[in-house]
Amino acid sequence: MTNHKHYTYRVVWSEEDNEYVGLCAEFPSLSFLAADMTSALQGIVELVGEIVVDMAQNGETIPEPLTDQHYSGKFEVEIPPEQHRLLAIKAAEEGVSLSRYVQAKLS
Repeated sequence: MTNHKHYTYRVVWSEEDNEYVGLCAEFPSLSFLAADMTSALQGIVELVGEIVVDMAQNGETIPEPLTDQHYSGKFEVEIPPEQHRLLAIKAAEEGVSLSRYVQAKLS
């Protein structure tokens, strides 16, 4: 079974709720509110653990943790031809490949 502690968690402050919110990237519909950051993190981790057990018991597909997935380092993005041309020109002006230019812009 999937280890729920491998999921991607974060805690943010919610001005609206006046509390910290624990979130999980692989389960975007879930959140956990708490007065302090530690409790928000513990709360969302426990909640996701319960959901994973429930999904397994019901034969549902459990999301794979992002940290356990393999990434090739390549992805394809479709952009308008005009934008492609402008990026290629800028890359050439800087004396780098288009890939290297875009990589720098994404950093």
